[in-house]
Amino acid sequence: MKRILFTASVVALSAALAGPALARDQIRIVGSSTVYPFTTAVAEQFGKTSGMKTPVVESTGTGGGMKLFCSGVGEATPDFTNASRAIKKSEYEDCVKNGVTDIVEIKVGFDGLTIANSKAGPDFSLTKKQVFQALAKEVPDASGKLVANPYKMWNEIDPSLPAEKIEVLGPPPTSGTRDSFVELVMEKGAEGFDSLKAMKKADAKAFEAVWKSIREDGAFVEAGENDNLIVQKLEANPEAVGIFGFSFLEENQNKIKGASIDGVAPTYEAIAGGKYKVSRPLFIYAKKQHVGVVPGMQEFVAEYVSDKALGEDGYLAAKGLIALPADEAKAVAAAAKDMKTLDAALIN
Repeated sequence: MKRILFTASVVALSAALAGPALARDQIRIVGSSTVYPFTTAVAEQFGKTSGMKTPVVESTGTGGGMKLFCSGVGEATPDFTNASRAIKKSEYEDCVKNGVTDIVEIKVGFDGLTIANSKAGPDFSLTKKQVFQALAKEVPDASGKLVANPYKMWNEIDPSLPAEKIEVLGPPPTSGTRDSFVELVMEKGAEGFDSLKAMKKADAKAFEAVWKSIREDGAFVEAGENDNLIVQKLEANPEAVGIFGFSFLEENQNKIKGASIDGVAPTYEAIAGGKYKVSRPLFIYAKKQHVGVVPGMQEFVAEYVSDKALGEDGYLAAKGLIALPADEAKAVAAAAKDMKTLDAALIN
């Protein structure tokens, strides 16, 4: 029997028939490594309670997930993608070009970005400016001129910092965590220099190139999309520090500890209260064109946005997800259950 590939026309046809033509009976999800543990928990709960198969969840990174999600409509493409940032305009345009025209965006909570190291390592109290000095490809010298990053040790940046080699394990360019990190930390850190503030006013593109460029001399190590592997490497190497979402710090507090940023330690309370400024919203995106063809998509969304999952005392909070404010959570749940599609005009 020939394998049936479902396309937009098949979806339309199946809606008119007594039962949809099923090409796949299991939800497939890709995307962010940060959102991965939360979506995995929802998938497991869904599998236990719905009577349907547990969704397959893959950690591909936000950028990689968007590429797969936007590649088209059909059984070979994922139904959902996790994202540790909002969809980009260029990604949305790729989706539309490939026939993915009905996209549902669901904000599921917040996450703090953390800089952490082994419990056996030194304590770190950093400013965004110091992090920029440690990781930027070019930094201003005493005269304000940009030079290749000369810093090899943390205490060369500031004597109060540990006398340890700068070795930072972080996400690759395909990661939403990387996108968020450079925007929330590197850009703000760069603004701490008068010369770079002046550059921002005079030439915004040149300024952007400075804060987005990470050094390539070995001080920053692209450690892949597997945040659990970064945790293992930090445990084995007390001299290194790593960059990842708060949930991985929360789940591994017996092994690693978080650095304070601008005087605030990364805790659930500090992130939820807005005191810890290195935080970002997390999302899942659903392909509405697969609803009614791949079974369980609406039920999976309902499980995800339920109070038992996303509430302040929900099972995702226990995994480190920072809950949405109650009013926003209700609005998100209502829109998600209606599978309200994304307004292209609102995408940056």
